[in-house]
Formats: sequence, C-alpha cells, structure tokens
Amino acid sequence: MRIISGTYRGLRLATLKGGKLRPTSDQLRETLFDVLGPQVEGSTFLDAYAGSGAVGLEALSRGAREVVFIEHHRPAIELIRQNLAALRIESGFRLMTCSVLTGFERLTEEGARFDYVFLDPPYEEIREYHHALRQLGRSNLLVPTSLVIAEHSRHVALEEEYGTSRRTRLLRHGDAQLGFYRCA
Repeated sequence: MRIISGTYRGLRLATLKGGKLRPTSDQLRETLFDVLGPQVEGSTFLDAYAGSGAVGLEALSRGAREVVFIEHHRPAIELIRQNLAALRIESGFRLMTCSVLTGFERLTEEGARFDYVFLDPPYEEIREYHHALRQLGRSNLLVPTSLVIAEHSRHVALEEEYGTSRRTRLLRHGDAQLGFYRCA
C-alpha cells in the first residue's frame, strides 16, 4: 500500500499480515479521492473503522485540515501510529481508540463537525453499517454539505436513506462499492 497523491505521494504504508484487516486498495482510494477532488484540502475528515489509517492518511496527504481516526482493534491502532510516525505526521490528526458508535457520541458531545466521513467496517458485519449510518443520520456531526462514504461489498445492499442522509451515488470497483450519502 502507498499514498496515492499529495504531500506524501508514493510513500509506503504498513498493513497487518493475515485476514484481520482488509485495507482499502490503492485503486479504490484513488477512485474515492478523484471523486472528492480538491475540496479535501482544508476539510475535516473522519476515518471510521480506520484499520491501517490509509484513507485518513491519504486525506492528510491531500491537505485535509484535520483527520480523526476511530479504531478499536489494538493491532490496528498500533499500525496507524506506526504509519503516522513513518510519514512524520505530528499534527492535524486525532486517534480515538474506541468503538465507532462511542466515538460518534464523544465527538457529538464535543460539537465536532465533519466535511467527510468515511466508513469501512468489516464487510461481514452488516449491522455495523446500518448502526453507524443511522447514528450519523441522526447526529450533529454532519453539516448540510457533508458527504458520508461507505465502502462495502457489492453483495450487500445498503439502504437508500439513513435519517437525514440520502444516497446520491454508488460506485462499483471489483468486489467493493462506495456508497455516497448527503444530508437531504
């Protein structure tokens, strides 16, 4: 895995061996950030179920003002720390070591708002998608221009609406899909 573009372009990222993590592929990240475009620069970005942190790190590389990583799996947390250190990133991020739903609650209490929220739970944990998307749809973490992106298996059909969020686009890339949701 590598950073696709921006300040850290071409730099390699570490990942865990084995099947515990399914990092977002370089090609899918490139597709995602091609869609998001230059608006990532100066944005606030939430990488939920962060895994290796590749998506949030790509956002930082492309000029995001702040990235919050939420991850509860200990080896993945250490991997994110390792990748941040390898890229010499010392600011502009926050690493929350808790469940995603708990992280959403804490961030809501703090009054946080995000331009982009990326969700990538394990593909087999379908309920996580629904719980996270519903909670986001009811939360104050989103502003009217926020975009929520859910990476999921093409074999899984997510709902068209979650609270105030409505799916506006669905991109298929191999076995993966990206569902894009905006506030209605």
